[in-house]
Amino acid sequence: MSGELSAASPGRYSMASPESGSRVGSNLDTVSLIYAATIRLGDGQREYAAGGFGNVAWKERIDGWKMKPEKSAAPPSVSNAPSEGRGGVDFDASTDVLMDDSLLNDETRQPLSRKVPIPSSKVNPYRMVIVLRLVILCIFFHYRITNPVWDAIPLWLISVICEIWFAVSWILDQFPKWFPVNRETYLDRLSLRYEKEGEPSQLACVDIFVSTVDPLKEPPLVTANTVLSILAVDYPVDKVSCYVSDDGASMLTFEALAETAEFARKWVPFSKKYSIEPRAPEWYFAQKIDYLKDKVQPSFVKDRRSMKREYEEFKIRVNGLVAKAQKVPEEGWFMQDGTPWPGNNTRDHPGMIQVFLGHSGGLDSDGNELPRLVYVSREKRPGFMHHKKAGAMNALVRVSAVLTNGPFLLNLDCDHYINNSKALREAMCFLMDPNLGKSVCYVQFPQRFDGIDKNDRYANRNTVFFDMNLRGLDGIQGPVYVGTGCVFNRTALYGYEPPFKPKHSKPGFLSSCFGGSRKKKSSRKEKKNSSKHVDPTVPVFNLEDIEEGVEGAGFDDEKSLLMSQMTLEKRFGQSAVFVASTLMENGGVPESAEPEALLKEAIHVISCGYEDKTDWGQEIGWIYGSVTEDILTGFKMHARGWKSIYCMPERPAFKGSAPINLSDRLNQVLRWALGSVEILFSRHCPMWYGYGGRLKFLERFAYVNTTIYPITSIPLLAYCTLPAVCLLTGKFIIPQISNIASIWFISLFLSIFATGILEMRWSGVGIDEWWRNEQFWVIGGVSAHLFAVFQGLLKVLAGIDTNFTVTSKASDEDGDFAELYLFKWTTLLIPPTTLLVINLVGVVAGVSYAINSGYQSWGPLFGKLFFAFWVIIHLYPFLKGLMGRQNRTPTIVIVWSILLASIFSLLWVRIDPFTTKVTGPDVEMCGINC
Repeated sequence: MSGELSAASPGRYSMASPESGSRVGSNLDTVSLIYAATIRLGDGQREYAAGGFGNVAWKERIDGWKMKPEKSAAPPSVSNAPSEGRGGVDFDASTDVLMDDSLLNDETRQPLSRKVPIPSSKVNPYRMVIVLRLVILCIFFHYRITNPVWDAIPLWLISVICEIWFAVSWILDQFPKWFPVNRETYLDRLSLRYEKEGEPSQLACVDIFVSTVDPLKEPPLVTANTVLSILAVDYPVDKVSCYVSDDGASMLTFEALAETAEFARKWVPFSKKYSIEPRAPEWYFAQKIDYLKDKVQPSFVKDRRSMKREYEEFKIRVNGLVAKAQKVPEEGWFMQDGTPWPGNNTRDHPGMIQVFLGHSGGLDSDGNELPRLVYVSREKRPGFMHHKKAGAMNALVRVSAVLTNGPFLLNLDCDHYINNSKALREAMCFLMDPNLGKSVCYVQFPQRFDGIDKNDRYANRNTVFFDMNLRGLDGIQGPVYVGTGCVFNRTALYGYEPPFKPKHSKPGFLSSCFGGSRKKKSSRKEKKNSSKHVDPTVPVFNLEDIEEGVEGAGFDDEKSLLMSQMTLEKRFGQSAVFVASTLMENGGVPESAEPEALLKEAIHVISCGYEDKTDWGQEIGWIYGSVTEDILTGFKMHARGWKSIYCMPERPAFKGSAPINLSDRLNQVLRWALGSVEILFSRHCPMWYGYGGRLKFLERFAYVNTTIYPITSIPLLAYCTLPAVCLLTGKFIIPQISNIASIWFISLFLSIFATGILEMRWSGVGIDEWWRNEQFWVIGGVSAHLFAVFQGLLKVLAGIDTNFTVTSKASDEDGDFAELYLFKWTTLLIPPTTLLVINLVGVVAGVSYAINSGYQSWGPLFGKLFFAFWVIIHLYPFLKGLMGRQNRTPTIVIVWSILLASIFSLLWVRIDPFTTKVTGPDVEMCGINC
């Protein structure tokens, strides 16, 4: 066990390194590096800290409740308490707060953020076109259903069913974008309010989580850059704690983190001194910009060269650790003192916690304090469900609550570094806003990526989703949680509901005379009505209700106190220390806490049996039951009535890496789609879960679309097959149309184009990005989404589970975008390859037939060719990926496929397959009516 907790700030305890100035590295022995402990399962007795810390903390909390002054009966005045924002109005960032002019002129009293609606000149035409397109769709389907193609009934029926499904899918996707908004933040007001000159910073503490599993697929250098960007963030150092979860219990990750902690002593002061961006050294030194711009310090050039040399030496040391770890010794890894590494067996090892940097011992080269850096590897034992990433994140929630208990949490993937050093301040403008923050469960930032080719062949940037869909949801109840780059309100993760805010009404004469009694009565009535409308399947834990219950009971006897404590321990687990931390709305660790007790309790809460018979993963923390735990976790919060915020600062807050190779990209999309299918067939499906709660109607629309979109792959596959069938059989899905019907068809196509153009206009998404998204929607739909549907059905019906594959985050060392052209065969490539070949065969067959049949056959052919070329154009990036640089084998396969298709098509046209009779160009062939 290393590290100590110092009470440097009241109510806050921080982690520290062993001795100030001592180097944390491989020369430290096992005892000073790791505190590893195996919690004996089934042991009902637990030893707490000296003096019974858990009971002391609990009693302190109860005493605090008893000492609360009696609440005033009169309704609060907004003008007298503008900073509270907890009157009768449900304040939002866009609400015009009624205040005196003198208070509005005070910067410290003004809102920290503002909701900026999209200009009506951009959004109103967009809404009109949506309504118009809906009307045209109704007329179109009326025509399609009332005009069947009698000589091709199966083809016509399949096409109509597919088109109806596409229309429903479009409605689910389109209407949640009805109220798009932008948001502005005011960082200067945040500083004026919470960072007054000459006083300690009042900004809230933030615990930052970084998760990693396999250091060979998630290179330690990538994780190190993420950690360095966190330690150098522009935020008070005593308010930041970084927790790195090593779910693979890898000694490589541990040693790389020790090297990172040592290099941070030099990197952090350099970053803050010269205010560089970004503060991840790999990406800072890789920037192709004028790094002298706006730099006036004469020492900058010298210090930058020195720091770059230090970073290159750091990279060499980390790369040496990676090279050493390639070959695992038969007897496993050993520490410097000869003790075996506790994580040699990744499936059976004790919990491990190491404090690398802390409040009193973690000093940089200039003698300044550094943020806390804690290594965590939860316990794993055979026979237990560990729930992959969701389980690791819940372990971090408990560890951080015991050690630092910051009221807000930021979770990042190991490859997502902080690109904007003020990202935490951006989030605090919402979470610490007195009018808005109490009802916000999380602030989601868009994902931005490095290392993607200029053309973004496979839509890796996903700008249509991040810049259109999520901005639309921000105007309803907030964006969905996308798994990284999200700052959480810890209270929301604990399953509590947001504060109830009744509608504001002006007090009349009677209410002014009898305000006290009427308010209490109405309050009780509103709470009763509120509980009546809450879905019983959505458990709601209101912290205020718990406090009122404790106050009302009085706890005059120890038995009542024990019963309440047991109830919460049944929900949160058998740790009185952790349970006490959940009741502290403003975070922090009790002053009576002993450092040794906290570390001991931290080991206990990451034991593999801690979550048994609790609400973890069911109603608390990251929710289990899907490989896309992010969607499910955000959905549960919105169902309880919380709001989320979408923050898009001018400089992207976070940046990460994305798989640019086609096979890796499809495997990533497969995992996302499989998670959606799992939610679709679970009790948490948005189509039937949470009715009667506080989930808004359009927000539910968005969640339904998020879960059923993989099902679209089935009609999409059928629809993309129809052109080839039509060209080979001579039949078509649409009868000969009249002039009026042709007008409606043209109107439908024009409305589709108009919708896309107006969407791009208000969102700022480029036409190339929009088109790439459309293409990959088809490629991913007929491959990854299709496999996800069948895998999901196998898991639900037959119990056959699929393994989650970590997406590779390897750097591009073989040249610019070398991975883009690397061919990796996977079964996901079979459906799109088949569609491409049969449509090419159909095109060649149709053109060959028209050439042999004469001029009159070209007219009916154009519709079929347009249909086929629509499929081929959407699959073009896939074809280009197969025929890209270094892919000679796939190129040969495609060329031979086209040649064979041509020969087959010519034989198909010249020979009747039913009578094998050679026919001429003016004779009916193969059932085709010329």
